[in-house]
Amino acid sequence: MGDVLTDAAERRTVRIEVNGRSCARAVEPRLLLVDFLRHDLRLTGTHVGCAHGVCGACTVLIDGQPARSCLAFAIQMDGACIRTVESLASGGALHPVQQAFHEQHGLQCGYCTPGFLIATVALLERNPQPDDAQIRAALAGQLCRCTGYVNIVKAVKSAAQKVAAERIAAEKVATEKIATEKIAAEKPAKTPAPEPLRGG
Repeated sequence: MGDVLTDAAERRTVRIEVNGRSCARAVEPRLLLVDFLRHDLRLTGTHVGCAHGVCGACTVLIDGQPARSCLAFAIQMDGACIRTVESLASGGALHPVQQAFHEQHGLQCGYCTPGFLIATVALLERNPQPDDAQIRAALAGQLCRCTGYVNIVKAVKSAAQKVAAERIAAEKVATEKIATEKIAAEKPAKTPAPEPLRGG
């Protein structure tokens, strides 16, 4: 009974943005971030692997940087912005990185895949066109027990191309929209036709 009272008294409220949504939860100081995500928020895409920060299966983005969620406490995340693998797909469509891993067979059992996906997103956000050596260096902390990493590197290169193509397409749409709005703004308003004269 004493432990229950102590735990309740030690709880602290943390306010975190997770995948674009703000949430506030009272957490125990010893609660790991990975357990907070999986059990409190039901975001089970983040996997628990070694629980020692070695395998990378629990990788998430904290303020844009890849980090092991098994090595951080939830209470440390107050005010942080966190992205998990659940943030990638949108409206039923796969993220370009997810699509590339699917097409290039960059996964087998899939347990480590969420960590690879998040690490790849972080890599491409800071280096849109990495070479093989840069890819391998960025993913060196992600362990896969099933593959030889060859297809994973192929997937990352394919993802880089897909992300670039998506960005170019988005820029084209934005440019066309601006041009259309400019033409509409410059077009003179039509002068209403005079009403016909009516005989008395």
